[in-house]
Order: sequence, then C-alpha cells, then structure tokens
Amino acid sequence: MTAYDPNNIFAKILRGELPAHRVYEDDRALAFLDIMPRAPGHTLVIPKNPARNILDIDADDLGYVATIAQRIARAQMQAFGADGITVQQFNESAGGQVVFHLHVHVIPRHDGVAMKPPASEMAKPEDLAAAAEKIRAALKNL
Repeated sequence: MTAYDPNNIFAKILRGELPAHRVYEDDRALAFLDIMPRAPGHTLVIPKNPARNILDIDADDLGYVATIAQRIARAQMQAFGADGITVQQFNESAGGQVVFHLHVHVIPRHDGVAMKPPASEMAKPEDLAAAAEKIRAALKNL
C-alpha cells in the first residue's frame, strides 16, 4: 500500500492552506461540506491524524470519525428535513477512493430524489455557506 501523502487536499484543508465550509471541528476530527455535493448538505468527516484510509487508520480514530459522522447525520436530518442519510467510505483506487486521506461521506436524502453523480457539479459558494450554517445551527440543538 502506498504511504500517506501529507500534501493531499484534505491535509491542506486541515492545515488551513485551502478553504472549506467547516461545519464541525474539534481536536480529533473535522467535518466540512463537499464542494461537489451529491445532494445539498453533503458533508465529509475526516480524522485530524494522518490516515490514508480504513486500512491504516488507528481503530480509536476510526471509531471517533464514525461518532462524528453520526452527529452530522442527526444534524442533517433536522437541518434539511431529510428522509434518510447515505453514508459512504471508499478505500484505494479500486474501491473508488479519489482523495487519499480517510473520509466519510454523510449525505442527506429525500424520498424519490436521486443523488447527483460523483464530482459532477461544483456548488455555488453561497449555497455551500447556507448549507453549512443550517448544519451548524442543527448541531447546537443536539
């Protein structure tokens, strides 16, 4: 397996070198909006410790990322009036992974509404900002 690359896009977001619409952050994890969302509110949850994917992450860090993903999912249900949540996590190129820093996709869903194809359309910054604010507000009510 290839070694973790500290110059991947999510590591740069963690270091503040690239912007992101952050919805949650603590000393162990960061949650931010996907700039090419498959549905409004599509959020990525990542560990702060370097981990390429599920194959090399510390089990405690993986469990913590899952805990934060669950909090984000609960907030999305409230913030978007969602009917359900899709959670996805990909590993290595053959498994569909594109960015090689472990990340969990948490996507609010509505009955009868299909997700957009992956990486199909960049969202408008104002739409991302509004979605991020909705999730942050809902997190305060949990």
